[in-house]
Amino acid sequence: MRCPFCAHENSQVKDSRPTEDGSSIRRRRQCEDCGARFTTFERVQLRELIVVKSEDRREAFDRAKLERSIAIACRKRPVPPERIERLASSIQRQIETSGESETPSARIGELVMEGLKGLDPVAYIRFASVYKDFREAKDFEDFAGTVSE
Repeated sequence: MRCPFCAHENSQVKDSRPTEDGSSIRRRRQCEDCGARFTTFERVQLRELIVVKSEDRREAFDRAKLERSIAIACRKRPVPPERIERLASSIQRQIETSGESETPSARIGELVMEGLKGLDPVAYIRFASVYKDFREAKDFEDFAGTVSE
């Protein structure tokens, strides 16, 4: 593993343990050259996932992008980072186990909305406002009315 500080090729694993939800392994490493310590995460990848975007553009599934989107929706909300990580893992697992190698971005958006609805209502509305492209206050009002039902 390349050191993020000095780019040296070798590092030594000092500690390994599973994450709380068991979906990955957290490893503490130390660079053999500069001595800096850093953390890496190792996850199982069942297959190479492709996301089909609008106009049939295709790109590789990016878990970090998924986590970032969820975290932005949850910003300044009482949602612990572990819950965001768990939701991202759940969505990734659902995509991987679907049996399809290509997933429409709309499907991922729906999975995120489903997950956020149970996680935090404000984060759910925030994500929906971007995902569903709200243009005016009435759009928020109409959508928020469906949340409390």
